[in-house]
Amino acid sequence: MRFMLIRKADADTEAGVLPTEEQLAAMGAYNQKLADAGVLRGGEGLHPSARGARVKFSGGEPTVLDGPFAETKELIAGYTIIEVASHEEAVEWARQWPSIDAGGEVEIEIRRIFEADDFGEEFTPQLREQEDKLRAQLAQE
Repeated sequence: MRFMLIRKADADTEAGVLPTEEQLAAMGAYNQKLADAGVLRGGEGLHPSARGARVKFSGGEPTVLDGPFAETKELIAGYTIIEVASHEEAVEWARQWPSIDAGGEVEIEIRRIFEADDFGEEFTPQLREQEDKLRAQLAQE
């Protein structure tokens, strides 16, 4: 099972405050621990919402809203993708997040990533083949 550990934004991440050398080292050590365990699948930090945008659809028509966005509780500062055997294992890895992050006041949300089998019969063999081709293409890039 794959899970996304979502590092929630806070005032510092939204202000564009970069991590200290100590914080970068702690996050690097955590990522190395995940990699050494064979569970790390990816992850990145994100720029503040002031440098982003949202595309909102209403009646099928898109409207572009430029950042920043007011409610930091709803924003993401970064993510890590892990592949583990259970929800409980994902929680255990999230519990090991570097405590130095955000001065010990960080929030990590854990969300399971959909797999092909989760979609049932609606995910036809043709759609599975299309998805497999896309994933193969992305793996080559």
